[in-house]
Amino acid sequence: MAARANKYGEISEGGRGALEGRRAQERSVDDWLPITSSRNAKWWYSAFHNVTAMVGAGVLSLPYAMSELGWGPGIAALLLSWIITLYTLWQMVEMHEAVPGTRFDRYHELGQHAFGDKLGLWIVVPQQLVVEVGLNIVYMLTGGKSLQKFHEIVCKGRGCKDIKLTYFTMIFASVQFVLSQLPNFDAISTISLAAAIMSICYSTIAWGASLDSGWKAAGQVNYHLHETSAAGKVFGFFEALGDVAFAYAGHNVVLEIQATIPSTPEMPSKKPMWKGVVVAYVIIALHYFPVALIGYWAFGNAVKDNILLTLDKPKWLIATANMMVVLHVVGSYQVYAMPVFDMIEMVLVKKLRFPPGLPVRLVARTAYVAFTMFIAITFPFFGGLLGFFGGFAFAPTTYFLPCIMWLAIHKPKRFSLSWFTNWICIVLGFMLMILSPIGGLRRIIKNAWDYNFYS
Repeated sequence: MAARANKYGEISEGGRGALEGRRAQERSVDDWLPITSSRNAKWWYSAFHNVTAMVGAGVLSLPYAMSELGWGPGIAALLLSWIITLYTLWQMVEMHEAVPGTRFDRYHELGQHAFGDKLGLWIVVPQQLVVEVGLNIVYMLTGGKSLQKFHEIVCKGRGCKDIKLTYFTMIFASVQFVLSQLPNFDAISTISLAAAIMSICYSTIAWGASLDSGWKAAGQVNYHLHETSAAGKVFGFFEALGDVAFAYAGHNVVLEIQATIPSTPEMPSKKPMWKGVVVAYVIIALHYFPVALIGYWAFGNAVKDNILLTLDKPKWLIATANMMVVLHVVGSYQVYAMPVFDMIEMVLVKKLRFPPGLPVRLVARTAYVAFTMFIAITFPFFGGLLGFFGGFAFAPTTYFLPCIMWLAIHKPKRFSLSWFTNWICIVLGFMLMILSPIGGLRRIIKNAWDYNFYS
């Protein structure tokens, strides 16, 4: 019941006590929720969390995207995406504390500030959930496929029995069932750091092994577009744009990562956060471009939708790289799952009035991991999922939604440099959102046509 004021606007002692009690209860809930429970992170936490969030399954699909785009459009798409997403990431870091004394710790909170309480939720939350849940499904599948590839390489020629992808996905999920009980971002910082290191290592192996294969196959590689028909080329082009968009997906957790960094008037959180982002983006550039360009140069249009599935020599190195992918997506899954856990637990505790504690966390998080495992096992269309999710969800939240928020909050002068820059990003991002899911959906349909479920 709300505290009542008298005719002079004064709140009685009892009302003031009730108000303080509610505020204390809200603070205790915030101290329990995974995003706001700890603010002890340093700038380098931002660096490796962003590397873990960004460099993942997407980087392994970039050579295949190049085979759908060709040299010129492919390089242009990679470079433009790197520049645009760095710019929009800077905007989100700046807007984290757009109102002095207030921190927008979650993407939807910034959306509510920009568009209003109800409209902001409807604009941001569905898109953010599609991105984060979609990524968790794809990472679940990636972990299973990489485990399967590791098993195939190690057991090749030794008479080992083939094991279905379903079982490898379940093995990967069993690890996530345990790790999902870690309470917050600080608790997964060691896992995230290890995942970032793994992503750097397997990306280096991917382009290094591709370089070795490329020298040996010099002059025998076909660089014609992967598709041969006119319709196939168009749809393939659209899908490849989604693959590129998927590779730049870290924006969906950037505010949540920044929420873990302490902030004072003298040292606002945006300074250490931006420092970490710059380091992360340099690392990203040093791995995305070599993997994409060298992978395509080495294999041309024969490259598969996961570059590590194309490589088979040297056996021990490729087996190691696939296990590194597994370790990386273990951490990436948790980085993207943490904001989802926060949303679920916020609804359960604040809206449905469940008492915060282990039972809520155990049931909610276990159910979520089981859900992503079920979807990954049911629809294991790796390449098509990348293209579809890449355009449908990643383009808005990564390429142009931060620009719309910037225009709404900062209101730059019409026809100024900032105004033009934001509208260019909005137009390009909107085109990406419309076009790329078409190619991804076509590929999903093609793969599903002759797929036997749970085979």
